[in-house]
Parts: sequence; structure tokens; C-alpha cells
Amino acid sequence: MARKLDDLLERLRGARTLHELEAAVFDLRDSYDVEHLVYHSVRSSGDQWAALTYRAEWVEAYVANNFQTIDPVVLSCFRGFTPVDWKGLDWTARPARRLLGEGIASGLGNQGVSLPIRGPAGQFALFTVNHRASDESWARFTRCHLNDLLLAAHYINERALALDGDGPTPHRSLSPRETDALTLLAAGKSRAQAAERLKISEHTLRVYIESARFKLGALNTTHAVANALSRGLICL
Repeated sequence: MARKLDDLLERLRGARTLHELEAAVFDLRDSYDVEHLVYHSVRSSGDQWAALTYRAEWVEAYVANNFQTIDPVVLSCFRGFTPVDWKGLDWTARPARRLLGEGIASGLGNQGVSLPIRGPAGQFALFTVNHRASDESWARFTRCHLNDLLLAAHYINERALALDGDGPTPHRSLSPRETDALTLLAAGKSRAQAAERLKISEHTLRVYIESARFKLGALNTTHAVANALSRGLICL
């Protein structure tokens, strides 16, 4: 699976058009055998772009009913930086129950996790994975694959910004490997685990971490991770 993920990340990074990036999102969904993947970006100007595998009828209903104003997932992600498991949210309000019921009826699946991503100049994006599974199966899936999907979310966001003419700014100067290293550390991986996941030595990993720390003006690794999260350079 690691080799397949590396190939998918290379395809995401190498997408030359938004259409190619959208096709890569579909490939990512199929590789992880889940119902749906969604990437939805909103820039500070109000411009939006999405790559999503939902049915068009559900998207149209969501927009027509202005569900984003009451969606517990959207509201929770706006307030935080960490992944949001849908089962941990409050769906007791009648509008939220209606939204959830119609979503499941439209094929979203009964499980979901969303990653908030913050970018330059007020850009905000959501990366969501949906599936039909028992709680036990879903917990196993997220334990095994959430960190990989977190990396994929970063690559999709970086490429979407570049293709949409909102490329890197001076404070977004981390290299892909520096970003990967900090993301894995932020996700709770040890340096040995991060190095193994990136297929590099711990010495090389330390070089990436120190380079990222210098660019972020951080006092230590923990400070570097916090700075990267607050600037939207990594998502968790």
C-alpha cells in the first residue's frame, strides 16, 4: 500500500490541470476502496473549486438547501485544526438530522472524517472521506490509513492552489519532504517511524526537520509543528 500511495502522491503532485487533479482524486478513492472522497477549497476572494465523487443530485440539493450553514461538519472544521470524525459530532438538532438522513440516502455512507486545511490569504479547504462500515471497521480503517490520507490532502491542496493561480507565498516555502516530515511528527509518529514511512534515514529526516525549523523561525521541533499548523502548511 505504501508504494501505491507514493505513486498516487506523485500523480497528485504532477497534475497539470484541475481536470487531471480531479481524476487523481477519483483514483485515490478507488485505491482506498471507500464510497467517496471530497476536496473543497474556498479562497478569501470567495472563489471555490471542488473535486468530489458525490452524485450531482446530492451536491445540488446541498447547495439549494444551504446546508453548509447548519452542517455540523463544516461548523466544527471552521473552529479547529484537527480531523473531525462525524460520529463525534452533535446531530440532535432537527436540521442536522435532516441533513444526515438525506446524505445517507444519497449514498454518502454512515461514516465520515473531515480534515480542515488552512492556506494563504484566508484560503480554507475541507478534505473528506466517506464510507459505509460498522464502527469497528471504520475505526480500523482510520487507524491504518488516516495518516496517509492526511498527506494526500496536503498534496491535493498544494496542487489546487498552484493550478488555480494562488501558488506558494513566502511563508509557504517548505519543501514537500519538509512538509511530509512535520506532518508525520504532528500526527504522533516518532522520528524512526517518520523516517521509515518516508523511506529515508533518521539523519536525513533530521536535516529536513532542522531546515523546516529554520524557515519557520521555530525554537524547536514542537514549535515548528505548531507554526506549520497555524499557518496552514500542514493539516492534522
